[in-house]
Amino acid sequence: NFHESLMKASSPAKTLVKVFSLCRLLPTKRFIFNASPHNYQHQLLRPAFAFAFSPLSTITYRHRHRHLHGSNSVSTRSNVEPSTRTITVTTTRISSSTGNKETITMPLTYDVLSEQNATTTNAIIEHYSSSDDFLALAKSEGEGILQRDEEDASKLQRGIDIAKDKGVLDPNFIPEEYISVDVLGKSPGDVADEILVKVRTSEGGTGGGVVVLCGLSGTGKGTTVATLKEKLEKEDKKQVVCWSNGNVFRSVTLLAVTWCEQQKDCDGFDPAKALTKENLASFVDMLEFGKFNGKFDTKICGLGLDLLVSEVQNTELKVPKVSKNIPTVAEVTQGEVVLFASGAIKKMGEDGVFVLLEGREQTVNYVRTPMRFTLTLSDASLIGKRRAAQRLGAGALGEAGEGAGEEEITAALDGQLAKMVKEA
Repeated sequence: NFHESLMKASSPAKTLVKVFSLCRLLPTKRFIFNASPHNYQHQLLRPAFAFAFSPLSTITYRHRHRHLHGSNSVSTRSNVEPSTRTITVTTTRISSSTGNKETITMPLTYDVLSEQNATTTNAIIEHYSSSDDFLALAKSEGEGILQRDEEDASKLQRGIDIAKDKGVLDPNFIPEEYISVDVLGKSPGDVADEILVKVRTSEGGTGGGVVVLCGLSGTGKGTTVATLKEKLEKEDKKQVVCWSNGNVFRSVTLLAVTWCEQQKDCDGFDPAKALTKENLASFVDMLEFGKFNGKFDTKICGLGLDLLVSEVQNTELKVPKVSKNIPTVAEVTQGEVVLFASGAIKKMGEDGVFVLLEGREQTVNYVRTPMRFTLTLSDASLIGKRRAAQRLGAGALGEAGEGAGEEEITAALDGQLAKMVKEA
């Protein structure tokens, strides 16, 4: 311990020798960061959602009257005090007084790290912009994401092809054209505003309607949906619902598992017996979408079950016998679930509800709407960088502990990076 070492020194000369000896042990590439008093307090600057599509955040090392922007070097001159150097995160917010965007900075403190949003991610990406280890991890993460996306798309397409072969889906169906939105360098607010310009002038934009959003993993679909929902509710005063097919697949799986439990010749879940064309049609008929208790919901009614999805989505629909069998059921029920979802979404739209639908093109294609958007990223390398930074941030958050200082956070990030590179 630095302070204990000084106390053990028996004279000013020994103390001075001890100080310089300890300073020599400091790694040249380890930054020591402290929040300088002139920085804004991050508690007053709650960062807005922001994509990590481009490294918009900047890292500034402050030393009195000198700024070193984007540098990974630290001066070793004797008049540089490590405690005055700070890593800061740059972001934007809307001024409450002028209504204009303004640039603000905040230290990368524990509270900022715990936000785990793109402001945090941007800072980590910028911090490791010249790190070979980080770039290698980002490349691995990006390749993994693209591979999983291709595998998921292939599985979904097989399910759609099965539905076409069964006659559940029209093989000649052609969806409305998608509008491409490049999200590179744009905040969620920017992307949402770009979409809303088209939505508000589109047919159905003045009442209920459906917005379909697609895109590869890492392009920010979930964040965009959340931002669109907030804007439509606050600015347009609309009733908004975010729809996912996940609970429909879970509901059909619960019915299939329950059916097997009621058959004397079934030993556990038997896909060959349970997932026939006739049974699947019967299971879907046991699902009803409508208004229950004053709000839209899906009701499961059949095989002795009488449940509302909103009341059991975190209980009965997530028990092991359902969760482990969803992939098997989903592969052969794509068509049935797509049609059920399409009907439910249409019903909500006609009732004046604005529906935001996020998903893969293979499934959302069958929902009729002129408001279809696909998010793209012209610099695909940022997908991997974003995912790598997200993993580092999450790992460092758990390692650093609540209330950790900037130096401890940086050390935790370095430790996580070394660990992940080793595991990759």
